[in-house]
Amino acid sequence: MTMRQLCLALPVAALVLAACSGSGRAQDPYAAQVAEAVPVIEKATGLKFKTPPEYKVKSKAEVHAFLEKMFNEEKSATDLAAQQQLLSRLGVIPDTLDLHKLMLDLLTEQVVGYYDPRTKVLYIVQGAPEDQVGFVVQHELVHALQDQYMNLDSIQNIKGDDDRVLAAQAVIEGQATLVPLQAMGGAAMLVPAQWDKVREMIRENQGSMPVFARTPQFLQELLIFPYLSGADFMRTFMERQPDAMPYGAAMPASSTQIIHPGAYFAKPREAPLRITLPSPRTGKVAYDNDMGEFTTRVALYQVLQDQNEATRAAEGWAGDRYALVKAPQGDALAWLTVFRTAVDAAEFSHALEALARKRYGVAGGQKTAAALTFTAAGRTVKVWGGEVNGKPAVLYVDVPAGVTTDLFELGKVRLN
Repeated sequence: MTMRQLCLALPVAALVLAACSGSGRAQDPYAAQVAEAVPVIEKATGLKFKTPPEYKVKSKAEVHAFLEKMFNEEKSATDLAAQQQLLSRLGVIPDTLDLHKLMLDLLTEQVVGYYDPRTKVLYIVQGAPEDQVGFVVQHELVHALQDQYMNLDSIQNIKGDDDRVLAAQAVIEGQATLVPLQAMGGAAMLVPAQWDKVREMIRENQGSMPVFARTPQFLQELLIFPYLSGADFMRTFMERQPDAMPYGAAMPASSTQIIHPGAYFAKPREAPLRITLPSPRTGKVAYDNDMGEFTTRVALYQVLQDQNEATRAAEGWAGDRYALVKAPQGDALAWLTVFRTAVDAAEFSHALEALARKRYGVAGGQKTAAALTFTAAGRTVKVWGGEVNGKPAVLYVDVPAGVTTDLFELGKVRLN
């Protein structure tokens, strides 16, 4: 989602550090640390820096001002506002949550350094904890190296395909997390038992960061995903293709390919379907995007609090598209998801019905073989299951009372 707009040493990196660092040691000047890290990174990745990496030191106040400016840019502000509307409409975050402020607070909490693809500079926060700088320098230098081979800025500026961005970010952050850990622990870090221990320690240290600890679990999981699941994916990739990199055309195209590597390594690769919604029957589309399997899974879990049901319901995902519509009577939401099998779609439909009932505190409603419909709190909600262009599909619609739930003509939906 929009919170993934910079290659930052986010609070998650602090979790990694808390789990893997020692009690600290005297640090060399930054120049020495950068110089020492370069050959380590080149050896671990098999790639050479095309140009020497550049770094600068910034104060905490300067970092905060930079992040605030980034969040106030038109695209960032638009995306965050739309995502807040979507997530609150689904009941994933409280209606009163200020997502803009929360994400800014999260990104500034314990930030030690970041790489900015726009300026091609690694920034280190002045006065950063000595026992963290070494890891962060290596982490961010991996980003600088990646940027010389795949243009990180172009990936971060992908519009209307958040799931693809999340998958790319998993490669970017996963590799940048794995390389320093390997430098600290050697080949032993690739042993499953050791990596499982690191994952467990990282999660146990969540409580060390107050803002992160009080953040809804949905957002916590999205922030952690690129680092932990991305590192898992990169471990698998290195085992299967040790002489290659998943850059460019080899970049994963969906979170499904990250959490189910078999989908990525299949021949041909299991690519998601791209969904194009027609113009709505009423109003105008204000924003549209996709969720992807992983985001869908954690959204269901946040509301239903049943991990098995959320995981099972999201599996079989083959593509999705949601649209936020400005109708004369108010804001409306339509979310269409297609699946590999009818069984997958049925499981998802059942979970969405449970989400809708819990979101609005409704036990009843009009239930037919194809749909559940109910009205509550001035809204009408419909969960429909059937086929779209021959693919099993589930449609979730939430509109102001009086607006048709047939917001889009499904026969005009395009899948490719």
